[in-house]
Amino acid sequence: MHRFERFEMEHMMSKWENVVQYNLSESGVHPVAVRELLPDPAMVEGLLATELNYPQANGPVELRENIAALYPGATPDNVLVTVGAAEANFITLQTLLDPGDEIVVMLPNYMQIWGLAYNFGFQRKAFHLREERGWKPDLNELNELVTPRTKMIAVCNPNNPTGYILTEAEMDAIVAAAERVGAWLLADEVYSGAEQYTDTQTPSFWGRYDKVLAMNGLSKAYGLPGLRTGWVVGPAQTVDDIWRRHEYTTLTITMLAGKLATIALSPQVRPQLIQRTRAYIRRGFGILDGWLESHGDLFQRVPPQAAAIAFVRYNFDLNSTQLVDRLKHEKSVLVVPGDQFGLDHHLRISFGPPPDYLRAGLERIDELIVELMS
Repeated sequence: MHRFERFEMEHMMSKWENVVQYNLSESGVHPVAVRELLPDPAMVEGLLATELNYPQANGPVELRENIAALYPGATPDNVLVTVGAAEANFITLQTLLDPGDEIVVMLPNYMQIWGLAYNFGFQRKAFHLREERGWKPDLNELNELVTPRTKMIAVCNPNNPTGYILTEAEMDAIVAAAERVGAWLLADEVYSGAEQYTDTQTPSFWGRYDKVLAMNGLSKAYGLPGLRTGWVVGPAQTVDDIWRRHEYTTLTITMLAGKLATIALSPQVRPQLIQRTRAYIRRGFGILDGWLESHGDLFQRVPPQAAAIAFVRYNFDLNSTQLVDRLKHEKSVLVVPGDQFGLDHHLRISFGPPPDYLRAGLERIDELIVELMS
């Protein structure tokens, strides 16, 4: 039997997020309703007239055109539409790396690629974002780890769980490390557009190097996780090779998802969704930050530059998984323990829900803190 490392965070969230009263584990903002996406009755009628056939397997042409327009110099042939960014990551690794190949992964990170690297038999190494430096990447560590054996470097920008956005100089340094050995650079960019302190979108790694694969989807910056629509943008031949694996996994997204995703990424609608997401993030972090401040030295945080999550250090002696278990069972609140990212005494807390919901969930956490402190 093949070795297998479980995706503990996703399993925990899948098991509990629809059971607890207050889900503060979600990493996106409150989801968009269909009526928000289709305010025009004519749009609704057009959707109702859709025949539920198989759509174009690599993604509807108009959808790939809308995606390609977000990446300077890209064409629809550079785009493969997948069932979420999760499938894009899975089949890209499956296509480009073989058992025994070396991959260097940014940590902390959304842990899918880290786990897949183990499950696929890759040799995995980690370079780190350093909390004491405001979650800046340790580029010296990266350069020491990358060798001629390195086949891929995987990064997440803006980062999950810290919300850190790489500077242009840091992006250039990561590209230089990959280019030095001819490694692929896989960039998870699902939080691009979910910026807190600027209206300038986080730039993509696309176009900085000829072996870049930019991964994205509608779940985070667009508030449309239920469409399960993601994509990979890369060199056309490589994208075609990845498509071959897509035919063995999901084959295609659904017809309705393709229609709705095309609308979401249209020039008319996309800016509205980005604006909506940023409004939730900016309002929500103010609520969370005030709550953290009210506890004095009990919590420490580096304000996230993007995303709807804060990675918070707490200063009392209880393991993060044990703390989250008590929150689930005693207070019906779900957050993500730092253990899931290899960093105990941290919690990943969402501030993307509606304000009243967020405040109520934080009050439940307060109840447990009072009990722990007494």
